[in-house]
Amino acid sequence: MPVLAYILTALGAYLIGSVPTGFLMAKAKGIDIRSVGSGNIGATNAMRVLGKPAGIFVLLMDVFKGWYACQFGLLVFFHFLPHLKAVPDADVDSKVKFLMSVFLIIAGVCAVLGHNYTCWLKFKGGKGIATSAGVYLALAPWAMLVALIVFILAVAVTKYVSVGSILAAVALVATVWIMTPQNILLGVVTTALGALAIYKHKSNIQRLMAGTESRLGKKPEAKQ
Repeated sequence: MPVLAYILTALGAYLIGSVPTGFLMAKAKGIDIRSVGSGNIGATNAMRVLGKPAGIFVLLMDVFKGWYACQFGLLVFFHFLPHLKAVPDADVDSKVKFLMSVFLIIAGVCAVLGHNYTCWLKFKGGKGIATSAGVYLALAPWAMLVALIVFILAVAVTKYVSVGSILAAVALVATVWIMTPQNILLGVVTTALGALAIYKHKSNIQRLMAGTESRLGKKPEAKQ
C-alpha cells in the first residue's frame, strides 16, 4: 500500500473532523460559543447556549463526522487495493483485513484530533466525545453501545454530562479490550483516545471537585 494512501486518509479524516459544527451553528445566530457557558464548541455547550434542537443537530453532526471519516478511509483503501495484487494469494485475505483495520483506525484517530484541535479555530476545539462515538460506530459498534448505555445511566443518575462522558470513555476502553482482545492495535489506540477524552475534561473534573460544574439543563452564563 503506497504511503500516499496513508497520507490522504490522515489528512482527509482530519479535515472532516475539523469542521467546527458547534461554533458555526452559534455563529449563524450571532453568538461566539467560545465566550458563553463552558466555552466549549461541543454539543453539550451548544445545547445549553442554543437550545435543544440546535444542540441535538450539533451532536448528530459531530457523530457523523467521526463515522464519515472512517468511510472516507475505506474509500481511500479500496481505491489503492489493486496494489495488493503483488501479495501471494494465500496471504491476501489476512493482509486485506489487517490493512483495512489500519485505515479505519488512522481515519478515526485523525477525525478525533481534527475535532479536538481544529485548524479553523487556532487548533482549539471540542472534547471529542461525540466524534469518537461516530468513529466507534464504524470500528466497534457493540463496544460503542455499551459505552452509550453507561453514558445514559451516568447522566441520568448524576445529571452531569461530563461524568457520563468520562465514564463512557472508560467503559469503551474496557469493552474494546474485552470484546476484541486479538486486535491489539485497536485496544492501544482506544486506550489513548480514552485518555485524551479524560484529559480534555480536566476543567470539568476541577469544577466537579469544587462543586461548580453545571448540571444538565442549567442555563449558561457568560464565560469569565
